[in-house]
Order: sequence, then C-alpha cells, then structure tokens
Amino acid sequence: MSTTETTRRRPRAGEAAPFAILAIMVVALALVPVVTENTVRTANVYDIFQNFASYGLVALALGITIIAGEFDLSVSSMYLLGGMVAVLTGGGSPLVGIAAALGTAILVGLVQGGLVARFRLNSMPITLGGYLVVLGITYILGHNKSVLYDNFTVGLRIDKPVLQIFSIRSIVALAIFVVAAIVLRYLRVGRDLRAIGGDRRAARVAGVPVDRLLVGVFVVAALGAALPGALLSYSLATASPTNIGFDVLTFSATAALIGGVRLSGGKGGAVGIAAGVLSLSVLQEILAILRSPDFVSSLITGGLLVIVTIVWAPELSQWFRTTRIARPAEESP
Repeated sequence: MSTTETTRRRPRAGEAAPFAILAIMVVALALVPVVTENTVRTANVYDIFQNFASYGLVALALGITIIAGEFDLSVSSMYLLGGMVAVLTGGGSPLVGIAAALGTAILVGLVQGGLVARFRLNSMPITLGGYLVVLGITYILGHNKSVLYDNFTVGLRIDKPVLQIFSIRSIVALAIFVVAAIVLRYLRVGRDLRAIGGDRRAARVAGVPVDRLLVGVFVVAALGAALPGALLSYSLATASPTNIGFDVLTFSATAALIGGVRLSGGKGGAVGIAAGVLSLSVLQEILAILRSPDFVSSLITGGLLVIVTIVWAPELSQWFRTTRIARPAEESP
C-alpha cells in the first residue's frame, strides 16, 4: 500500500475532534462528585437530553445551511414563531398545532430560499431580514405578551421520562438526527450539498440542481427550528415572543462548529453536530450542578464559539500547513 493511500484512509484530527470534546465533557461530568460535594444523578442525564431536544434540531438545521455554503440567521426567530403558532392553533389538538407550525416554517423557508436561489443573493442579509420579520410576526400574534397553553397534560406527556433519561421530545430529536445522518452520508443529496458548499460553480457545471437544493435547505432549516420550538412551548405550556433568539442562535452555531461543520462550507455531518450539541449540553449541566451564574455559561459558550471559529478557519489551517511544510525545508542544509 502506498503512502498516499495510507494517508488518505487515516482519519483526520478534525473529524475526531467533536467526539474527543464530547469525551472530555463526559469525563468532566463524571469527575464532578470526585472533586466537589455535588452528586450526579440520573435526573442530570435526563436534563442533558432535554437540552438536546430543545436545541439539537436548531443546530442541525443551521449546520445543514452552513454545509451548503449559506447561513440562516432566522432560525432563532423561527424557533419562537413555531412555538407561538403551535400554541395558538393547537388548543383542540397538539398535532394540529405542530402541523400549523411546520406549515408556517415551510412558507418562510420557501420565501427565503427562493430569494437566495433565484436572485443569487447572499443569505446573511436575507435571513437577517427574515429574522426581524418573523420575530415581528411572533410579537403580533402574541400581542406583545406570552400566550398560555391550557392543555397541561400535553407537556407532561411529551416530557414523561422514558428509560429514566429520555422523553418523547428527546427521542424525536434523536430519531431525526439518525435520518439526517443517513441522508447526508449515504444519499446523493448529501454529496450534492457538500458539493454546493465546496464549489458552487463546479457543482452547477456538474449538473447538480443547485437552486432547487438551496430552496430545500432553507425549508429544512425552518422546519428544524419550528418543530423543537413548538414542542418546547407545549412542554412549558406557554409561548413567548421574548427575544431569546440570540441564545438559541449562539448555542446552535457553537454546537454546529464544535461538531465539525466548517464555516467555509462543504464539510460536516449530522453525527458530528449531535456530538457538538451533547458537548454543550453536558457543559451546561455541569455548570448547573455547580450552581454557576448564568453569565458564566454565556462566557464559556461565547468563548468556545470564538476559539472553534479560529481553529476551524480554513485560512489559518492553510497557513499552519504551509508553515509546517516550509520550516523543515528552511532548516535543511
């Protein structure tokens, strides 16, 4: 076997990084009872998966858009709108409310994706505008206040522990991640998305339906934000237009980047994103066990976002590779 083939088959450090970070977080959680007076219970693991259910699909939605070379800032406000629509329309049946939330998400995704694909526009200003419009609609629907959901049994049912550490919400999130992992890894659409993110012009030349896939990406992103937003509103028995979108966006973006998604596009997968979400969820649970102030979680999450962005930056990676290759050449006689 040649050296080239050996190198090609060897896993890259970047691909293993999300799982190494997750392993570090799990070890840190296991050490909490050893180094402190606090204990780690089954309820803490349940909370980790509940956090995964709340934010995991948003991270997946955002990660898919980044893989395709775009960025959807509106997922945070779509999260809020999904919950508001579900509560307002799901009084008779929660399934009707979820269907209405998903229908609204499809409409938002079609509009944003259509604008980006049809006019070849940058997704950042489009989705920033979408974020503001969707947030405004959420405030209008809620009349500037929280809306209560009277059917409390729905929240109790979807949050009822399954095998002590799961719930219906977390199982739904995990199942969608499994489907996304299969699609991105084994189906042609996954390869096409990476091709679009890697080199859009070459993808068009190769016959990839770029515009149609871009529209689909934004629809999937809106759906991935609306569904957990709707389920969380049922869980809390309330929908709020409060602008918590920045926290949702920060957590999701950090989780996606920790999970191996590259801001340059073309790289990343659902399994890595899941590892990133779990890593942050474990971290937040550790801070909760230690009763750390809320600002500590914000500082750490923001710091991780900055660090990961710098480490994963393709320009820096290329610079380090070039420096490493050039240095032995300079030192050789």
